[in-house]
Amino acid sequence: MSDRKEKLLDDVAKYHADVSTSRPFVPGHTEIWPAGAVLDAADRTALVEAALDLRIAHGRSAREFESAFARRIGVRKALLTNSGSSANLLGITALTSPLLGKRRLRPGDEVITVAAGFPTTVNPVVQNGLVPVFVDVDLKTYNATVEQVAAAIGPRTRGIALAHTLGNPFPAAEIASLAREHDLFLLEDNCDAVGSLYDGKPTGTFGDLATTSFYPAHHLTMGEGGSVLTSRPLLAKIVESLRDWGRDCWCAPGASDTCCKRFVQQKGTLPAGYDHKYVYSHVGFNLKSTDIQAALGLSQLDKLDWFTSVRRENWARLRAALEGTPYLLLPSATPGSTPSWFGFVLTLTADAPFGRPELIRFLEERKIGTRHLFAGNLTRHPAYQDVRYRVVGELTNSDIITERSFWVGVYPGLTAEMIDYIAASIRSFAENRGRAVA
Repeated sequence: MSDRKEKLLDDVAKYHADVSTSRPFVPGHTEIWPAGAVLDAADRTALVEAALDLRIAHGRSAREFESAFARRIGVRKALLTNSGSSANLLGITALTSPLLGKRRLRPGDEVITVAAGFPTTVNPVVQNGLVPVFVDVDLKTYNATVEQVAAAIGPRTRGIALAHTLGNPFPAAEIASLAREHDLFLLEDNCDAVGSLYDGKPTGTFGDLATTSFYPAHHLTMGEGGSVLTSRPLLAKIVESLRDWGRDCWCAPGASDTCCKRFVQQKGTLPAGYDHKYVYSHVGFNLKSTDIQAALGLSQLDKLDWFTSVRRENWARLRAALEGTPYLLLPSATPGSTPSWFGFVLTLTADAPFGRPELIRFLEERKIGTRHLFAGNLTRHPAYQDVRYRVVGELTNSDIITERSFWVGVYPGLTAEMIDYIAASIRSFAENRGRAVA
């Protein structure tokens, strides 16, 4: 590193210290966000260094992050994308590849998922001409059970796509076993659960494919970004092709003839020796990330253990403080799991003398940010009114979530004082309303 560059980066770190002075928490005045990025001097410096080097495309830092993140999660390959939603699109689309032969998913095949979730777990199923099969969730873990998934398997079922809700793992080992038993693909949406464990193993390692998001609200951030994870070489090859325009060639950008066969192959009905860098084996996309994003991701990855620890501490503190609060159903970790929590979900009981809008209004007035549990029951949204899908069982809990659930934050930017203020505010509202109707 040149002396001039080193001085510039040193100045960046000093600048960060100057502009990042923390202010004391003032209850009712300081905004308490439900989620957000926690960025330090190393993150700011990493971004500036990548910019100084003009690493503006997918390159060295991206490849370094892919290797480091794959090792951290415990899979063979991590492929960076421009978002977690794009990662889901690539994961599902990969399962339709002709390279999978008879196992490929075809239009009309079914993929089991939950009705109460985020749309981009389900949208790629629809976008590929597949049929989502919706099941309900449990109101303690907010995940589907093994029994619900097993009951949904039909003659056209070819896959399962489930998310670990708010960082709380679904029973991943059992559902992966169920998938193998029925020769189904499993896509594990790990966007909200990086750092979570099930049976002592990291989530993201149970499925044929898994996805992550690096949006600012998530456990690690690149600003925007995501990844597809897999330990299956063929699936990795397919995802990389689809992500990179559908190209057949696997040369890194700027490289040529890595395979020493660039001008000697014959593909499709192209002329023999057609330049392999411009041969396409899939109808693909361009969903790559940039080195600037990856440089931030590498800096963030160093802090993952601390991020995860604080999320667990904040969630446990909030749950202990809310124990016994009237008219609220409190969440529970899935048995056998150690979640890296994304948020703390609450559901009002049926006999609550107040509605969700009243409680949320009270919290927002006290500067406590809230979010609904994503889409609630997806089948009730306008976008899905003309979509072909199948429902197995009743979606009772999904409807309850739509009408009575919300979540508050536990991310590492929240202090113990903030967590205590959130808990005290919720408890005070519920107890006072209870006394008013007693």
